[in-house]
Amino acid sequence: MLETLITSKTRIRILVKFFINVANDGYLRGLAEELNESTNSIRKELNNLLQAGFLEKEAINNKVIYKANTKHPLFTIIQKIVRQHIGIDDIVELILQRIGTIKKVVLIGDYANGKDSGLIEVVLIGEDLNAIYIDNLAIKIENKIKRKIKFYINEYQNSKELIIYEAT
Repeated sequence: MLETLITSKTRIRILVKFFINVANDGYLRGLAEELNESTNSIRKELNNLLQAGFLEKEAINNKVIYKANTKHPLFTIIQKIVRQHIGIDDIVELILQRIGTIKKVVLIGDYANGKDSGLIEVVLIGEDLNAIYIDNLAIKIENKIKRKIKFYINEYQNSKELIIYEAT
């Protein structure tokens, strides 16, 4: 969906990096290595997004650090578009409709770090969760969002995380 609107794959990957989780940040060379792109293509896209006001930058220890501009009027809309592009909204919707008592859904791994690697790792915290049913649901979700998904049930790993749903 997003590929038809934004033709630059590098720009899409940068948007995913910064807008999937506002805690994510990066600098030019680090982003070039992480995204396996040239520094020139990364610089061009960072400058375009910075000029549009979607990113902000800060100089720290001789490095210019970029991050999402949460004060931009379109921030929440872009974040929602990025999450829909990845399929996070579909994952949460299907989980809440079809699984027992969910207390929390947490995104971990590459996507919590803003890397569009193709493997989405999700921790499900809840009661009486049926592992076999969840594995079958993963196959349905994978077909819908065109990405691999791995569910962990009531297992927390010490890694960067992004809470995508929490029961109130």
